[in-house]
This record gives sequence, C-alpha cells and structure tokens, in this order.
Amino acid sequence: MPIQRAKPPEQLYADIAAYDRVIVPDAPLASAINRRIDHPHFGTFAIPPRRLAAGRREQAEDRLAFLEVVDQTEYNWQAIAYAIGNVLQCWEHQGTIDALLDYDAYVDEATQEVVEVMSSLQTTSQQLTEYTIEADDIAVVGYDQLTTLERSILPAEYDQIDLFTNDAFDPPAFHIFDSPTEIVDALLDTITAENADNVAVVLDSGSHYSSLVESAFEAADIPFYGGPGFIDDPHHRAFVQLLRTAFRGSATTVGDVRPVLTQMGQDIPIDHTQKRLDTLDHPTVAWIQDFTASIHTQTFAEALADYEHQTGIELTRFDEELQTIGLADHSITSDAVDDLAYYLQTYEVPVDRENEGVLLADAKSSGYVDRPVVFYLGLDQDWTHSAPQRPWVDTDAQFDRYLRQFQLLLQSGAEQYYLVQDTSGGQPVTPCLYFGDLLDEGFDRFSDLDAVTHTRPTATTSPGFEKTDYDVETESVETISQSSLNTYVNSPRDYFFSRLLDIPDQERFVEGNLFHDFAEFYVTHPAIIEDTDLSTLVDVMLEEAAPFVAGTDEPLTRRKYRIGLETIIEYLDEYGPTSDDFLTPASGWGTNFFAEYFHEPVESPLTERWFENSALGIKGKIDLVQAPDQLLDYKSGRQKSAYSVVKNAAIDPPGDTPNFQAALYLSHYRTRQPDEPLEFTFFHFLETLDDIITGDADIEDTLTTISYYPFTFDEYVGSREAYDELVDHYNDCTATFEDVGYSAYSDIMAQLSFPDTTEKDELRASTFATEFSTAVGAVVAEDIDHEKGCDQAIRKLNGIRQRTFFREDLDAFEAFIDDRLAELNQRRAGDDRFPIEGPGGEPNYRRVDNRDLLLEGDR
Repeated sequence: MPIQRAKPPEQLYADIAAYDRVIVPDAPLASAINRRIDHPHFGTFAIPPRRLAAGRREQAEDRLAFLEVVDQTEYNWQAIAYAIGNVLQCWEHQGTIDALLDYDAYVDEATQEVVEVMSSLQTTSQQLTEYTIEADDIAVVGYDQLTTLERSILPAEYDQIDLFTNDAFDPPAFHIFDSPTEIVDALLDTITAENADNVAVVLDSGSHYSSLVESAFEAADIPFYGGPGFIDDPHHRAFVQLLRTAFRGSATTVGDVRPVLTQMGQDIPIDHTQKRLDTLDHPTVAWIQDFTASIHTQTFAEALADYEHQTGIELTRFDEELQTIGLADHSITSDAVDDLAYYLQTYEVPVDRENEGVLLADAKSSGYVDRPVVFYLGLDQDWTHSAPQRPWVDTDAQFDRYLRQFQLLLQSGAEQYYLVQDTSGGQPVTPCLYFGDLLDEGFDRFSDLDAVTHTRPTATTSPGFEKTDYDVETESVETISQSSLNTYVNSPRDYFFSRLLDIPDQERFVEGNLFHDFAEFYVTHPAIIEDTDLSTLVDVMLEEAAPFVAGTDEPLTRRKYRIGLETIIEYLDEYGPTSDDFLTPASGWGTNFFAEYFHEPVESPLTERWFENSALGIKGKIDLVQAPDQLLDYKSGRQKSAYSVVKNAAIDPPGDTPNFQAALYLSHYRTRQPDEPLEFTFFHFLETLDDIITGDADIEDTLTTISYYPFTFDEYVGSREAYDELVDHYNDCTATFEDVGYSAYSDIMAQLSFPDTTEKDELRASTFATEFSTAVGAVVAEDIDHEKGCDQAIRKLNGIRQRTFFREDLDAFEAFIDDRLAELNQRRAGDDRFPIEGPGGEPNYRRVDNRDLLLEGDR
C-alpha cells in the first residue's frame, strides 16, 4: 500500500467548520485546527477525548495513580507499577476499569487492590468512562485512531471525517549522512535562534540523536523544548548514582563515581580510575568516601542537602519530588534507593519549561507536528512501535493505528526533511519497518530508496581553532616496542591516541609487575626466598594490589598469588639458568618491588634485559635469558599455543589479533647468536591454577616454546631433524620413512620444493604432493601404504612450519618493521593521517584502548 496523503489542517478545517464540536485523536492536531478558526466560536472547537473529559490539559495518570495507590497500599513499588500499567492499558482497550479482572493470569491480590483504589480516583480514564458528549453536531476526525475507551464518550450520532485523502503521498528524498554528528551539523546549518519557533525535530527520544541535538542547540544558544526530562538533569542523575554507589560495596571504583565528580566540578588523575574507591587516599574523593560511609544514618532530605552544600546547587524540584513520594524523611536503605531509582525510570516527573524554540518531538509518541519545517532524524527500526503483547489488545488493530500515525507524522509541516544514516558501525541501517508496508519498491537500506548522499566538505571557510605555528623539526621514531607495534598494526589511529593519552592503572598490570619482580628477585636471591614464609610475600603483594582487590575476592586472590609464586619457584628450580658467563653485565634500570622490600639489589644480567636495536628498529625487555640460545617471558594471562603465536605474528596480511613479541625478540637475539637455532618460551605460571587445586598440575603445561631455525623451511624439510620428526609420527608415516631411510629421503627432498600455501587441501592437490608420493613409492616396499604415509608427512611438515619461525619469516618481519617505521614517521611528520584501519584492514575493536575516539565512518 502507498503512503496515503494526509489532509493538511486547512483542508480538515474546511471539512469540519460547520460542526459544533470536533473530536480528534491528537492534541497537536487539535491545536493546528483551532488556529485555523476564521469565525467566532463558543468554547473549544477541536479537542482530543481525554482533554474534553478532564476539562484541562491531560496529565500523566499513571504517575498520579501510582502516588495514590502507594499511599493507600503496602505492596512493593514494582508490583504496584506493574498492576497500574496493566489496569490502564486494559481499560484503554476494553473500556472498563474492571475488565482486567477477566484475565486470570494477570490478577493477583495487588492487582485487585489497585483496581479497587483506582475506581475511586478521578483519573482521566475514569472521567472518560463517565463522560458523554451532549453537543448536537459532532464530527470525529480519524475515528480509527481512537481507542475503545476514547470512543465511549461519543454520542449515538456523529459524522466521521477521514484524516487522509484517496491520493498517494510522494515522500521527499532521504538525505544520507555518514554519521549522527554530520546530521546534527546539517541542522545547525539551517536552524537559528531567530527561526527556531518555526522548526520541529522528530527523533527517537531514546536514541543518541536526542543528546547530540540537545547539546548542539545548547552550545549554539538555540532555544528548544520537549527534550530532557526530570531524570535527565545531570545533578538529579548524579545524586541518584551517588546514593546507589553507597550500597555497591567494596568493589566500587573511582571510575564508577567519575560522573559524580564531574558534576561536582572535581577532576582526578586517570591512573586512579580502576582503583577501589574505599582504598584511595586522595582529597578529590574524600567527601564521597565520607558521604557513602555515613549515608546509613541519614534521610533522603539530609543527603540531598549535603549534596547541595557540596556542589553549591539548589535542587528544589528534587526535594519536592522526594516529599511527594514520601521518601524525604525516610532513612536511606538499599531498598529505598532502588525504589527511588525505579520510580524515576518508570514515570515522567513534570518539569517546568518554556514552550519556545525548536520543538523536539518523540517519534513514538507523536502523531502530528504543527510546525512549518520538520526534520526527521534517523527513521530507523527504532521508530517502530512494539505492540503490547497482552490478551486484551487487538494487535492487528493496534498495528494499523501505529501505521496511520506514522503516515500522518511523516507529512507534518509544509516542508519535510528526512535525515538518515545508511550505515552504522560498518553495518547497514534498517529503515523503520513501517516503510515495508508503505513503499512498493523492495529495499534493505536507505540507499536503495530515493536518496541523496551528503559528504563532509574537505574545505571550510570557518577559521576553526586558533593555531600557532612553531618552527620545530619532527622527531623520528627510531625503534618500536612489540606492544606499540601490536597497537599500531591493529589501528594506527589507536596507536596515535595511546601516545597522547594516559591510561588508568589496571589490576592485571599491577599483578603482572609483582610476579615479574618476584621472578627477577628469585633468580638473584633464591636463598632469601627459601628463608621467607611465602604467606608473608602474599600479604605484601595483596597490600600493593589492594586498590584493585575487593574484600570478597581476597581469599581467591591470596590463593592465586601463592600458587603463582610457587609455580615460578618450581620452574626456576628445575629449569632456571645455571650460568651468566655468556652475557655482559646488565645496564641496570627500573625498580623492583621485592628488591625494595628486602633491601637487596637485583644485578643479574640474566633478568629484565633491556635492548634497543637501532639497526633493526626494535626495542624491548627480555624477562629472562635462560641460556645462550633460549629466552623466557613470564605471562599471567591465558596460554596460547605455538600455532597461535606464529599465526598472530603474520604480516601478509596481519591477523585479527596481531602479536609480534616472539618474532621481535627472536629477530633481535639472532643478531647476538647468529646462525644458531633459538627458542622463545612463554611461561604461563597461572595456567595450571585449577590443576594445582585438584592435584593434577604439570609444569610442562605452563610452557609454550617457539623455535627459530637459521635456515629456510625448504632447507629444513630435507634435514635430519625433519626426517626424525616423520619417523616419530603416525604409524603409516613412521613405517614409510623408516623403510625409505634418511639418505633417500634427503635426495628426494633435494629435488622438490615445498609449496608456499599452508592450506591442507591445496597442499594435497599440489604438484609437490604428487611428485613426493611418486618418488617415495619408487623406493618403498610394496606392502607399505606410502600414499597415506606421504599425506601424513606433508601435514606434519606443514604443522611444523605453522608453529616455527624460519630464516625467511624473520627476514620478512624485519622488512615489515622497516615499512611500518617509515610509514609511522611519515604520518608523524604530518604527510598523512593516522588511519583507523591498519595493514590488515578494519581493527579488532576488542583490542582497541581508545574506542570512543575512533569515529565510525572516519577513515
């Protein structure tokens, strides 16, 4: 069905001018018609049923009923609100207050009492039930939009006037923008303080558009109304959040109260964000600590006065509302705070506002907007109503009512502008589902319809921010660490912001540093640790990590710390270095928690070995040089397999979780041990935490070792080492190559070249596989399944390649580093922007630290 053309207010007035009384479904439509009256008329002409029955502007009867019922019953607030919602909705659709009692599944003692109390209240619904129109000449505009209760006031005879004509409405084109910010910018390009009274903006009040538009209008001094409600006041929200914080327990962090601090005009360094509020010794949070500690002895009114005194803000309207709902003199308890929060989230508290400026209309509650110019923002699936899923609601009739309301809303005003996004977060935006019933053409997104695409201009006449030029040279980045490289490859833009912004201290960093320091100290002073009770060390670790460990978590954290220390001791006792003669003395840098605790120096050249290799452009810190050919890194996180480590070090293209630590450290260390095989081991000392508790732990399960060979993979496949791997494999593989022998195997491999692909199916279908199987078959005994043995061998060799670094891998990685450094310095010099996407494409947003600064659609 096409969009039906709505009658403009002038035509509607012409159709109904001769009537004594006109009933309309929507108050703004009634006002629009009444403004067109061209002759004297006694009393109100066009009016909605509820306003006619109540004799005044309609009030939120659900809130008024709630206040009365709460005062007269003892049920909890949620049960009362639920029952009132059902009573009013059923009353609206069935016409009587006790209609709900016919639906047994929705009737309980609270509901019965709510019906009884509400029967005696003069709510708008009650007045509608009792009211009947007595005028002679009655017209009803949009009869189908009226509910059963609203129709109950109609007399026996009246004329129905359709809201729509028989013609179709040809909607204007959709204006597609790249982001909500650009849509708001388009509004500001058009709307001024001078023309604000002629403009309406229709949007989903629960969407991000609402706050963006309100903030933009406030910044531009453009008056508006219909926007923020009572609970949207920042101080109202902050006070409620502060009350709830007092009952969150010891897990409350500084970050949880940062919005409150902002409203109080206070700032606190970002490094404290993840620390527990009750452990922090900082003057900025001292008042909040005192407030939350003493809140159990205060009433709501006293706590509000305390907040007002601290902020210098008078919250008179909030105090009045506390009096209204009976909480002002109530002691503050967790349940009472929950009740307050529930009330404010459920009911719209009236606020005084000037009805001047741009009208902000909610897409789901408005049926008509009487302004010359109307902007529609979003028009996405969130504009679609969810029909009440209750047995007393005719869902088909309700859907038709919503559909007609949507059609009328789309045509409000003399000029309509539909401002939308085609994509959001890389995904298509689904248009409001009503368009599927109203438009003949098929579509999945707005660009499939009649649309105009707008892009942000590259140049502007605006002077922008004031700039000062400085005659300084850009410093080049000569070396990069593995962590910075990981961030840069995932998203150069995220790397850029990570260099500008501080990040908060985090529990995993603090814990990781403590374990690293312990391991470093133990390598140097094992005797001191042997003479010390580990429980004492666990105590000092807990004290250091106290800002991040809630009291309820302390037993588990204590056990984790002890097991971690014991596992580190077990590993170093069994596998630790026996000599440091192969290393030069360490340069000595940084601090060590346990060295300071024991007042002993840490001077071993084996631990925390810093390197900066300017020739390769890399730098880092080796946790432990275990042997001349083996490096070790301590990890407190989850274990990764050798396959995953090598996969995450991919460069053509980089993977979804880039991590180049092993490749970077081995690249450096092969310059110290040229032409030697090397190993890099990740020691995940907490990996067997559960196994230790059950008694099934094995230190080997904590280790992931990556090998590096100073020759190519092609050279490896013909080596004795590769042959030994094959004869210690599956049965057919073992039998095949034991029969072949190493000499013949080496000769065969010398004539072949292993394919570049690592895909199993491609390897099996390769020329190499065919030639390899044929050559082996020519020398192996007939009773051996050499084809199966060769297939197993190919998979075994490919598996080794997928979990090992060979010379060509690190050569390519070093070239990759050179390219990234050149690219990075070009961007630092201002020759190019730092893009969001890295060499592997769209970043993995789970590994992004500055997500809020990476604007969607901005490349």
